[in-house]
Amino acid sequence: MTPNPYNSDLDRNPANHQPLTPLSFLERAATVFPDHTAIVHGPLRRSYGAFYNRSRQLASALSVHGLERGDTVSVMLANTPAMLECHYGVPMCGAVLHSINTRLDAGIIAFQLDHAMARVVIVDREFMPLMQEALSPAKVTPLLIQYDDSEFSGPEIAATAQDCEAFLSAGDPSFEWLMPEDEWDAISINYTSGTTGDPKGVVSHHRGGYLLAQGNALTPSMAKHAVYLWTLPMFHCNGWCFPWTLSAIIGTHICLRQVRAEPIWEALAQERVTHLCGAPIGLSLLISGPRDG
Repeated sequence: MTPNPYNSDLDRNPANHQPLTPLSFLERAATVFPDHTAIVHGPLRRSYGAFYNRSRQLASALSVHGLERGDTVSVMLANTPAMLECHYGVPMCGAVLHSINTRLDAGIIAFQLDHAMARVVIVDREFMPLMQEALSPAKVTPLLIQYDDSEFSGPEIAATAQDCEAFLSAGDPSFEWLMPEDEWDAISINYTSGTTGDPKGVVSHHRGGYLLAQGNALTPSMAKHAVYLWTLPMFHCNGWCFPWTLSAIIGTHICLRQVRAEPIWEALAQERVTHLCGAPIGLSLLISGPRDG
């Protein structure tokens, strides 16, 4: 066969190839629409410019702490702004995000922390007692960071942990974040529940996150500036990649700590929500709720 002339001297190089990563969606959103509302959480309104800067600040703070490419940051968070920032800030320093299912028991969580070799653990104050119980038998000794969500009204928990905002303050909001060296590099690791044995880790790469994030928008024809309500836990397969989808379409995240009928209906009415995801039980909750108002 005659060699194809277009295949000659066309190896990958910086001029013709850039690894695919969903992190680039946030950079673009913050550059083109810096003032558009990215995150809503109770009275909090955060723009794309601020979202991008805080994500870079987290990446910088993790780098200052010594995290390098391939290190793991474990998080146990509700659907809050901090969880969204971790989906960008953690991989922006080259690390791998490990989101923990908040409904698991301490033994299974301890297994995950050890298997993932967690170097940093970021925990919502509500889940700190469970994390402390899990860290007791764990072999790893990660830096423990506590996130105090303004929408959580539960009791204070005594814990030897660094405050999340204080940790963030050590970072640079103008940090030049790291692109993956290869789009096949890991961006996250998620685990099965462990109901049939030890949990099994499933690694996602930057390319997969980039493609699924776009597919999420294309399949249901999500419009630019869509408003997405977080009824799906972000610890489930990285929220099916919707943390990255919304940046691709410059949409708005409506955070929700708990899936309850009343706050869902309020968000639908007040925030003009256009999309949400969840299991059938979530939709059953909606239709069985009070219909007045």
